[in-house]
Amino acid sequence: QVQLVESGGGLVQAGGSLRLSCEASGRTFSSYAMGWFRQAPGKEREFVMAISWNGVSTSYAASVKGRFTISRDNAKNTVYLQMNSLKPEDTAVYYCAAGRVPTPSYDGYDYWGQGTQVTVSS
Repeated sequence: QVQLVESGGGLVQAGGSLRLSCEASGRTFSSYAMGWFRQAPGKEREFVMAISWNGVSTSYAASVKGRFTISRDNAKNTVYLQMNSLKPEDTAVYYCAAGRVPTPSYDGYDYWGQGTQVTVSS
């Protein structure tokens, strides 16, 4: 069992930056791939970025390419999402998730956090 807690969300102006963190409980964090998803009001949850268990492999949605970066620190049981050049359309609740492979598929993840709100004002 893995419990995930996101933090770092907030209100930021367009063009600004935020860094989200997701801390996991349990000693098996380093064996999981980690993903970030987001859900805007009235929309389906969508993939943002993912990273393999060892940080070697990452994947990302086209909408965040060149602006967002994912990283992890297995010693701290934490995965990060650095978000730069934020746009109003990035406004959503951001969720981290743990799974077996860094897939863009929602179904590929076994554990989810409760989410953190990111609001980007224009």
